Amino acid sequence: MQAIEISAPGGAEVLKPATRPVPVAGHGQILIRVAWAGVNRPDVLQRAGSYAPPPGASDLPGLECAGIVAAVGQGVTRWKPGDRVCALLPGGGYAEYATCPAEHALPIPAGLSLREAAALPETAFTVWSNVVMRGRLQPGEKFLVHGGSSGIGTMAIQVARALGARVWATAGSAEKCAACIRLGATAINYREEDFVTLLRKAGGADLILDMVGGDYIARNIKCLAEDGRLVMIAFLAGPKAEINFAQIMTRRLEVTGSTLRPQSDLAKAQIARDLQDRLWPLIEAGVVLPQIDSSFPLREAVDSHRRMEGNGHIGKILLQVSAED
Repeated sequence: MQAIEISAPGGAEVLKPATRPVPVAGHGQILIRVAWAGVNRPDVLQRAGSYAPPPGASDLPGLECAGIVAAVGQGVTRWKPGDRVCALLPGGGYAEYATCPAEHALPIPAGLSLREAAALPETAFTVWSNVVMRGRLQPGEKFLVHGGSSGIGTMAIQVARALGARVWATAGSAEKCAACIRLGATAINYREEDFVTLLRKAGGADLILDMVGGDYIARNIKCLAEDGRLVMIAFLAGPKAEINFAQIMTRRLEVTGSTLRPQSDLAKAQIARDLQDRLWPLIEAGVVLPQIDSSFPLREAVDSHRRMEGNGHIGKILLQVSAED
């Protein structure tokens, strides 16, 4: 099969076309003929040498895909060859075929193409597990998401709105703020406005989803309402900060976080079940929809990473691996 591999840690240019054997579906796994694959920030980190795949996972980048089930391993009864699925992958999405645990795949939501569905798994798993399951967002609460125009951000805005929350989102340009507004958020241009001041005027955020880190950590804590929750999912500005823990004690705040890739197969399977039961109906009703920025042929994976690192994208970046069925 054709694939894109990381020839050495480095810049986007280290992504190279390669020929690899087609993987074999093991016990409890399915083999997917990939039509579309998502491009995510962890792919960029892996390419740079700072985010190693978990033991047993493919060394190829790519954490999500949509395609056709080509084969099933022993013990798999849920899927059969020919089924159309999108899936969270442990790695290996930048290739014509990829394997994953059968319980990490989901049916293509009614009305969506494979291209649209490929934009769902990584953002849906991340947002649902951190905003709904970990963050416990409730109707009427005030929710702030940083990076509101990113794939994660656009999904988080829509999910929070669907759950009845009031939503604020930070973004770094007028175009990105406009995208957040279209999805139902109050947009904050962080280059021109202070999100702490604005959220405190509104009474404080009940839940914040942050992927920035750095000095945002202390600022997030300042703008939380009493009993507020801060959920960290990435540290684009670094993982270290000086914070006043007295605020956490006196205002009963919670600071937590998670990364998706290292979680157990069982944990990811539980998230997948929640998604199919609760989020997939919202997608099929058109309440929540994937937001796609751009797509590139697999052979142009270098350009897809440059698009990601240029930080100009709004929504998801995709790779077309094969013709869509």
